[in-house]
Amino acid sequence: MSQRAALYSAVVAAALVLGSAAAAPPEDPWTPTQVITPAQLAKELSGPHKPIIVSVAFQKLYENAHIPGSLYFGAGRDPQALEKLQEWAKSVPKSANIVIYCGCCPWSHCPNVRPAFEALKEMGFTRLRVVEMPNDFGKDWVEKGYPIEKGR
Repeated sequence: MSQRAALYSAVVAAALVLGSAAAAPPEDPWTPTQVITPAQLAKELSGPHKPIIVSVAFQKLYENAHIPGSLYFGAGRDPQALEKLQEWAKSVPKSANIVIYCGCCPWSHCPNVRPAFEALKEMGFTRLRVVEMPNDFGKDWVEKGYPIEKGR
């Protein structure tokens, strides 16, 4: 192989490696034990140790239907909403049982859950969990007959 061909092969190989690394999705900030299903959360709502529930969905989604008693500070991808969430969280014990959910779109594409989870995780919360909604809030919560509230 000529020196030029070897150099070209090395450049192509490096581009493929760098390209696949750039396309790789970010690592989840939560562990598998911090992920719960809608069914698990619905069961906890009727139990004695109800978690603090935080919706990080878009405002329109929250107003149309949300989990009863859930707090709302804005969409998780909005820096101002994250500031409001963090301000609220300063007065909450780090051992509080907090569950975050969105449901704006399929779980794998949600722009809101990850930033909110990371913000609270960085603040040191030790009992932080997230609800995995494979499809969206309508299909994974409302259509299942789990309780909802409407409005703000």
